[in-house]
Amino acid sequence: MQINGLIKKMHTYLNSNIVQYQLPIGNKLLNMNDLVGEQISLQFNGEIVCSNCKKHINKIYSQGFCYSCCQSLARCDLCIIKPETCHYHLGTCREPEWGLDNCFNPHVVYLANSSGIKVGITRKSNIPSRWIDQGAIVALAILEIDNRLKSGKIEVALKNYVNDKTNWRKMLKNEIEQTNIKKTNNDLLKKIPHLISDLSAIVLDNEVLTINYPVIKYPNKISSLNFEKTPKIKGILQGIKGQYLLLNTGVLNIRKFSSHHITIIY
Repeated sequence: MQINGLIKKMHTYLNSNIVQYQLPIGNKLLNMNDLVGEQISLQFNGEIVCSNCKKHINKIYSQGFCYSCCQSLARCDLCIIKPETCHYHLGTCREPEWGLDNCFNPHVVYLANSSGIKVGITRKSNIPSRWIDQGAIVALAILEIDNRLKSGKIEVALKNYVNDKTNWRKMLKNEIEQTNIKKTNNDLLKKIPHLISDLSAIVLDNEVLTINYPVIKYPNKISSLNFEKTPKIKGILQGIKGQYLLLNTGVLNIRKFSSHHITIIY
């Protein structure tokens, strides 16, 4: 079969703790789990369209936008990567209405293990998709707080004691440091009691979430595939983890190629 259209990052949800993946392509959703174990071909057709203004472009910025939109949209600002730099209260947000809707709702500080335990923050409504996108095998929400800026301040404090980055190569090879995430949580919270109190954060007592991915075989060596270097990519889909397709010919980061027009044959 064949399907084509502009792609976006894969939609995800859990079914019995196994991640289900759907790829938005054109106006359809392609169930990617059904293709694991099958030969597939992905052809870049040379068309890239900004996901905001719909302008045809030669290069994307911030995972799907043209340069102009990247410079004008709040969702592309530095504070999205560094929430502790949120500047809404200064009256300088690029899109005040968007900022109010995105940044002033419940946020969660979490621990997740993708290649080793890391700390992160996300909107409460983004759980568990945020953890899935990072390729986490276990995750635990540890604190809830009422806005993005405060969650960023807590994340910065905890980064003194635990990593905030994922080693994506180890994540894709499933080379994951096995640690006790509950114990790490207990140890970390003891280090910032005053900050938790000052920011009125709520200490959570959640269960650890275990996440399993549809993978037949993990790669021994990571070889990144790129549509701009290789417009036609094909191989056996051996699994999906994070936002990556794990082919026997290499790994493809779907999120990186949001807004690209692709033909998939399967």
